[in-house]
Amino acid sequence: MTDIHTPRLLLRRWQDDDLVPLSEIHADPTVMRWVGDGTPRSLEQTAEDIEAWEEEWDEEGFGVFAVELLGSGELAGAVGLYVPESPPEVAGQVAITWRMARVFWGQGYASEAAHATLEFALQDRGIDRVVAVCRTADTASSNVLDKLGMQAEGATVDPAYGHDVRMYGIDLTEFEG
Repeated sequence: MTDIHTPRLLLRRWQDDDLVPLSEIHADPTVMRWVGDGTPRSLEQTAEDIEAWEEEWDEEGFGVFAVELLGSGELAGAVGLYVPESPPEVAGQVAITWRMARVFWGQGYASEAAHATLEFALQDRGIDRVVAVCRTADTASSNVLDKLGMQAEGATVDPAYGHDVRMYGIDLTEFEG
């Protein structure tokens, strides 16, 4: 079991009682507008997401963490690593992703969780490079990527969803833990 503690957060594997709170996050159209095709996800789809994330942990040795607030134990969102299938420019590489409940936006939780995840990838898991794909209009996520020290490396249209996206990357040698 891989747990990561930050000053305010616990990043951990998924538990059965995370399904309902994550499905509430996934049901919020404002949260989900930047994720995948931009539509909210059902309870069943959320259960499938958690199952896929856990399988990725078992197969790859990394995956998407549940993000829990240390003070209250409340599920704040998800952050972690995955291997994207598109766009082709980053397919097959290790990418970072996150989604946080709207109530937690603007408090630095996404940056804190993403920084810990990037450190986990580059220093603990020995991954030499991490990428990110961000919808061009998603300025909040772009700001998080800038705070992480990730560099914009080009733009394209994601063939899976037709969205304009910007690709980012960071190498182990560029990361400042």
